Amino acid sequence: MSYRDGAIANYAVFIGLRYSFSRKRNRFTSLIALVSMLGMVLGVASLITVLSVMNGFAGELRGRILSLVAHGYVEGGAGGIAEWPELMALISEHPEVVAASPFISDKVILGSDRALRGAVLTAIDPVLEREVSEIAPAMVAGTLESVDRDSFNVVLGVTLARILGVKVGDQVEVTLPRLTVTPLGIFPRSKRLDVTGIFEIGAQPDVYQAYVSLDSGHKLFGGQGQVDGLQVKTRDLFAAPGIMAQLARQLPGEYRVRDWSQTQGSLFAAVKMEKIMVSLLLLSVVAVAAFNIVSTLVMSVAEKRRDIAVLRTMGARTRGVMAIFIAHGLGLATVGIGAGCLLGVLLAFNISDITVFMENLLGVKLFDPSIYFISELPSDLQWPDVIAVVLCSLLLSLMATLYPAWRAASIAPAEVLRYE
Repeated sequence: MSYRDGAIANYAVFIGLRYSFSRKRNRFTSLIALVSMLGMVLGVASLITVLSVMNGFAGELRGRILSLVAHGYVEGGAGGIAEWPELMALISEHPEVVAASPFISDKVILGSDRALRGAVLTAIDPVLEREVSEIAPAMVAGTLESVDRDSFNVVLGVTLARILGVKVGDQVEVTLPRLTVTPLGIFPRSKRLDVTGIFEIGAQPDVYQAYVSLDSGHKLFGGQGQVDGLQVKTRDLFAAPGIMAQLARQLPGEYRVRDWSQTQGSLFAAVKMEKIMVSLLLLSVVAVAAFNIVSTLVMSVAEKRRDIAVLRTMGARTRGVMAIFIAHGLGLATVGIGAGCLLGVLLAFNISDITVFMENLLGVKLFDPSIYFISELPSDLQWPDVIAVVLCSLLLSLMATLYPAWRAASIAPAEVLRYE
């Protein structure tokens, strides 16, 4: 850059910022500029706060649902897996596999004296299940091992137990998608189960999930010691897709190998898409605030016509005049973006406390755990999101300054100074 170019850049920035923050401005223009900055503050703060809350929701969802969902599954065909102990030993030899556990699962109808409810009944080995999921620490009544004490014990999700109106010590009747042939005809297979435990993870499985022992599963579902498949836990949750793909190539025989991104991937994809759509909607608020700068600069150009003409007669080039008004607009936008960023970060870090304060002030519960599975707004501020918001806001502000700056550069000095 030459000395002349450096001088042009310096005077343009100096004059542009002076226009932005000078006290000797038209009051109406100052009011429009203030409104533009406030709009930018609110837009940026809202976008950062909402993105943080959505990150928190995604994290809560991932942590709670995946606490019951295995990292991967190895499933057999229609006949199940007969030699599952040998297969489990083979899978456990993989250096990135922490544990494996057998399961049998199917949809059933659970009934009590009060209600009927569809559910997913999963037969597990409670000792091995501890190694692949967090169901044991989530028990709020009874223990997971209680399903193995006697045949036909069951552990229910807390919401499922509430819907059925049962507690530990009560009984529920399970109706399975199997048929029993008797001299009187063909009937669905059913059995009474003793409720020996209730778990709560604060997510959707609380509504539909039930567990019995593997021995009870064989008796209920039939089969000669076979299982539907094996649950697999890996060292790294996010490396599970690659690890399960390796197992699919290494395992002998025909097995269906899946990972959590395939079983639960649509849910997390929907959350990600929702985050993108909400971000775009809130970014439109920032865009409106940014393009309010257009009206501010257009009024400034009309107000500063004589100054522009004087600068042009003193040798200022077209790009120099444009640079002045670009700096003028970006000066206003930067203050709004900076204040909005600071406010958004503060809100993101304190949104849970603010929620509790509002609940105490209004005397209402904003988030009922029985409905939303959370009692407060989760927040996870991610700095890449903050940087992306700031950069997008600056880009929109820069685009908003171009037209008024071009209009300012197009002013003919002779026309303005003719009657001066």
